[in-house]
Amino acid sequence: MPERSTEPWPLITVEAVGRKCPIPIIMLAARLHEVPIGSVIAVTADDPAASADIPAWCRMKMHEFVAERPLARGSAFHIRRMY
Repeated sequence: MPERSTEPWPLITVEAVGRKCPIPIIMLAARLHEVPIGSVIAVTADDPAASADIPAWCRMKMHEFVAERPLARGSAFHIRRMY
């Protein structure tokens, strides 16, 4: 039987593949309010800086960085809205 993930599925995915930092973070910040507090939003990005910048932004803004999931092009970064 396949292992089940306890991680909730993102309610919204912000498509930022092809955009250079800080644009993926700006796009995330603009759409974060669209998910309820406690829910997960994802950002897809292929800029190598996103792997460090998105978790750092989460720490700075006190949201929870949940996971980085590899994609065919770039990664999906899952963030839990905390307030």
